[in-house]
Amino acid sequence: MTPGARVQAAIEVLEAVLAGAPAERELTAWARGSRYAGSKDRAAVRDHVFDALRRLRSAAWAGGLGDVPPEAMQARPLMAGLLRTQGIDPEGLFTGQGHAPAALDALPEPGPAPEAIALDCPDWLLPLMRDALADTTGPILSALRDRAPVILRANNVRIDRDALRARLAAEGVETCPHPLSPSALEVEGPVRGLAIKPSFLEGLFELQDAGSQALIDRLPDPRGQRILDLCAGGGGKALALAARGADDVTAHDIDPGRMRDLPARTARAGVHIAQTIEPEAEGPFDGVILDVPCTGSGSWRRAPEAKWRLTRDRLDELTALQSQILDRAVALTRPGGWLAYMTCSLLDSENDAQVAAALSRHPSLQEDLRWRCTPLDRADGFFLSVLRKV
Repeated sequence: MTPGARVQAAIEVLEAVLAGAPAERELTAWARGSRYAGSKDRAAVRDHVFDALRRLRSAAWAGGLGDVPPEAMQARPLMAGLLRTQGIDPEGLFTGQGHAPAALDALPEPGPAPEAIALDCPDWLLPLMRDALADTTGPILSALRDRAPVILRANNVRIDRDALRARLAAEGVETCPHPLSPSALEVEGPVRGLAIKPSFLEGLFELQDAGSQALIDRLPDPRGQRILDLCAGGGGKALALAARGADDVTAHDIDPGRMRDLPARTARAGVHIAQTIEPEAEGPFDGVILDVPCTGSGSWRRAPEAKWRLTRDRLDELTALQSQILDRAVALTRPGGWLAYMTCSLLDSENDAQVAAALSRHPSLQEDLRWRCTPLDRADGFFLSVLRKV
């Protein structure tokens, strides 16, 4: 594919995403229907789409669309504006030749963008971000406009970080230690084909953000404890906990289908994690991990369309759900045990305010630890509060 043809493909995918379709689904459908596209073509189209979604408002502004909601945006000027913000002359790609997009009318000079547009943040959300992030608001929102680093977690059941780094180098993957966690390696240079590397197939590493790894590092020693991962999802944190030495971990999710890959992942990692559909029948537990559903605002680099689909009503629904899950986790924790409340959110209403409310509702709780990281730490944004039931 020519560079222009890649841009046209990205425009077609973006049209569907702007209409409400999930970006990953549309990219997969395009790749399956475009057998002529090589791996570099697919990667380039994916990069165009995700770069546009991360910088949706500023790209639309630069493309002459002005201040319009995502559902009213047009993909052609949006992509032209994105190229403009990247220092690329869109006229060189919008040629109408071959499979390139048709030539553009002259793009207007957009002028300085309002702050929320320049930071690619919904207007209603910017004050909430300022409340939570204070003078780091601008730098953090700017960091969310760029792609996230690729981080690996050394599976310490089978290999330490230094040995994994040497093994990966022998397989053509250069990495460097990440300061947030002693198990984390950041991939340097191109990131292609990690899931087919022999070291991955042997269970020597998992892909997991450094902040997510750091949460598990800060939990109480799991050895000899019965621990429940209450909102397990794909089981990444349960696997990381097992790699720390936990030998009695049970995973639960309200949607068991999210855990369907967990048996294969545990077999590859060389650990055992049980699953349950009714944790109350097996409790109480010594420790409960609750990585609750949240806005995901700390990880919007990875799922950028979520930023534009979040509403005030949805935020209220999430905070109500988080409170319910916290109360359930308290009931599942034995006296003297601990629970770890986690989000990948940057917002106070999902983090500090939830902990304060839980401490008020449950006099038996005390907080042992509070920790957070942001994209300024070369990680996703995470929040952790470790509560003890006295």
